[in-house]
Amino acid sequence: MSKVYSAQEVAKHNTAKDLWIVYQDGVYDITKFLSEHPGGEEVLLNLGGQDATICFDDIGHTTEAIQLRENYKIGTVVGSLSGDATSSPGTSSGGAQDTIDDDTWEYEPPKHERSPWLPVMIAVAVVVYASIFYYFWYS
Repeated sequence: MSKVYSAQEVAKHNTAKDLWIVYQDGVYDITKFLSEHPGGEEVLLNLGGQDATICFDDIGHTTEAIQLRENYKIGTVVGSLSGDATSSPGTSSGGAQDTIDDDTWEYEPPKHERSPWLPVMIAVAVVVYASIFYYFWYS
């Protein structure tokens, strides 16, 4: 049988050392996952103690992420969370969620800068190969 938490109890767990979120009435203790989150810690900290259903669904997580989420489920919630991320648009709940603007966030893939040494190493390799070829062909 799953443990049932009140909305007030969930709302207390909103720090990096003790972080819970709600997804579709399920309560998830994601404290240990915080540093591993590919989207960064900040987005999870901003949702701490609140309903993260809309944010989670809007991002479009992979099947693996959805399965991983279930590893952190500790129970279910009853009651309404203040700062509820599922509030109707245009309503103000007074919580930290009001300061998050997820509509302007866009995924940026990691930038891989090329090494300035790559062209130098290719040039050196060509010179070495040409020298070896010249030495054995014309000797």
